[in-house]
Amino acid sequence: MTFYIGIDLGGTKIASAVWDADRQQLVTSATVPTSAHEGPDAVLARIAGVCRDLASQAGLPMEHIAAVGLGVPATFDADLGVIYVIPNLPGDWYGKPAAPILSEALGCPVHLVNDARAFTLAEATIGAGKGTQSCVGLTLGTGIGGGIAINGRLYLGLGAAGEFGHITLDPNGPPDGTGNPGGWEGMASGPAISAMGMRVVAQGITTKIGEMVNFDLNKITPEIIARAADEGDEAAINILNTVGFYLGTGLSTIVTILAPECVVVGGGVARLGERLMRPIRETLKLRVHTVDLDKVRIMPAALGSDAGVIGAAVWASQRAGESN
Repeated sequence: MTFYIGIDLGGTKIASAVWDADRQQLVTSATVPTSAHEGPDAVLARIAGVCRDLASQAGLPMEHIAAVGLGVPATFDADLGVIYVIPNLPGDWYGKPAAPILSEALGCPVHLVNDARAFTLAEATIGAGKGTQSCVGLTLGTGIGGGIAINGRLYLGLGAAGEFGHITLDPNGPPDGTGNPGGWEGMASGPAISAMGMRVVAQGITTKIGEMVNFDLNKITPEIIARAADEGDEAAINILNTVGFYLGTGLSTIVTILAPECVVVGGGVARLGERLMRPIRETLKLRVHTVDLDKVRIMPAALGSDAGVIGAAVWASQRAGESN
């Protein structure tokens, strides 16, 4: 049997799991706080400790772990294993050789992968996109991330293919996380949805959204807006329809260019389900004319919170195979 460890590094927690590559299943998993305020070195030491603990829980010596995959919400050099920017983690991560540090500590290869690409790889190989030749992953949350998988392997281009959130949707729109005016995630991510809710309350538009949070604008979330929509609140319904339109417009560009067999949608915002999926599908029908949409499956993610660690482990197994 061949075992790998997958790590999903987040702003508040580190999710981890041992993956049995032969049986294609998780052996054991664990989650610990990131405690990112302690700095990069402490976080990396914590990841190394988690890996050792996981191997022990699985009854395996570390020598039986073939490689570790580390999913990070960051920009990095995959070949060198060096991190450059992690927007949601404090501390000086620029130039941090995360993979070499962990590899030395654990005695096995460590491979970095973007967290949204790890999600895509997991869903394309094990989850909702299993069996397809071409699969696009889309994560909707604090930002909009994604990835492209061809025949069960990530297509990375020069290294960052799949950064869909920075597609320009409206050249005159609000900036996304990179400062790009009208970037997709600046118009349809979780914070963008919340901002729309804050705006309608601040403008005095008739809505239940304000009442639901005792008019504390900071407590307005996509979930609050969805609850108001479920109660028939017109302003909330309009917000979700607008976001669905934006999501469908961005996705129409991706589908037109890639013509994938499936698009797997995950992330926290995706839990709004049909409230967003319906306007997404309607927008695709209006805007995509060169691809047979009947052959493009658009579906929710199947692996839930395990997608990140599975994808990171699968990535490690694929990279290990390349080096053999």
